[in-house]
Amino acid sequence: MTALWDYPDFDEHEGVHVFRDPAAGLTAIIAIHSTALGPAAGGTRFWHYADGDQAVTDALRLSRGMSFKNAMAGLPMGGGKGVVLADAARTKTPELLAAFGRAIESLGGRYVTAEDVGMSDADMVAIRGETRHVAGLPVGQGAAGGDPGPLTAIGVYLGVAAAVRRGLKRESVAGVHVAIQGVGSVGGGLARRLAAEGARLTLADADRPRAEALAAELGATVVDKDEILRVEADVVSPCALGAILDADAIAALAAPIVAGGANNQLATPADGARLHARGILYAPDYVINAGGIINVGLEYLGHGDRAEVLDRIGQIPGRLDQIWDESAATGDSAALVADRIAMRLIGRG
Repeated sequence: MTALWDYPDFDEHEGVHVFRDPAAGLTAIIAIHSTALGPAAGGTRFWHYADGDQAVTDALRLSRGMSFKNAMAGLPMGGGKGVVLADAARTKTPELLAAFGRAIESLGGRYVTAEDVGMSDADMVAIRGETRHVAGLPVGQGAAGGDPGPLTAIGVYLGVAAAVRRGLKRESVAGVHVAIQGVGSVGGGLARRLAAEGARLTLADADRPRAEALAAELGATVVDKDEILRVEADVVSPCALGAILDADAIAALAAPIVAGGANNQLATPADGARLHARGILYAPDYVINAGGIINVGLEYLGHGDRAEVLDRIGQIPGRLDQIWDESAATGDSAALVADRIAMRLIGRG
């Protein structure tokens, strides 16, 4: 059996907690990477994993990414992540959600949850019945909070536009060809914004009918999910699950820019250097996709409104430019530069 601290993605996490409630059908992991800046905030992923090692690895990687994301977004919050292991049928019951809420409550406020893949705002309401340490709840018009997906999509759109200005020297995304992997809440929202500005889109999703329906709406084309990273485009935008940019995928990329909303896009730290060596402009994922956590973070902290959320999301392009400027000046990859800045912010640099 592999000890937690021997996992490649263990990064001096402050705590990794496993919760089991057989009666409720709950098996869950809550990983707390850092509370240096505040309570560890990060959504809960409801996913069916092939084995437990994959779930642990996901929790470790995602929680570390949240530490960096929250720090780079200027939020007084640390980084954590919840992973609820779903069965093959993805059975989700009120009892399971309540049990997970009790698990969060047992940590005494060190971890704050919200939506992630497989979780909805209705699920957050159910979890809220057992703990107050939850965000992403339905809110009134003009308030911070609610479903983080659309706000993430806004930030990713702004980041893609910034990458186009930087990498293609174009002031508009009109006519720019963007290949989007994953057209759920984030990827779909991104696609609609890009289409409204005249971009040309190629879409792919594990649920091909969903991609085809959106393509019909927007006048886009569809390719198989296994082909999207090889499409000859101006921008490849990963907006599905992570660890998709490995040595083989990077070698096959036919776009000069990678800018998307998925968490943990790089399979290994070395893959940031591989992108850099190929001259591909990379928007570090936890910087470009911070819109959602800005939204629910301000909700949980109890200050700010939708206008402040949008103002903070509007600062994402400036952070990307800072990273790209330092990358150009030092010769280091954008991924390495972003990690270096984030580590300093959480007191580990």
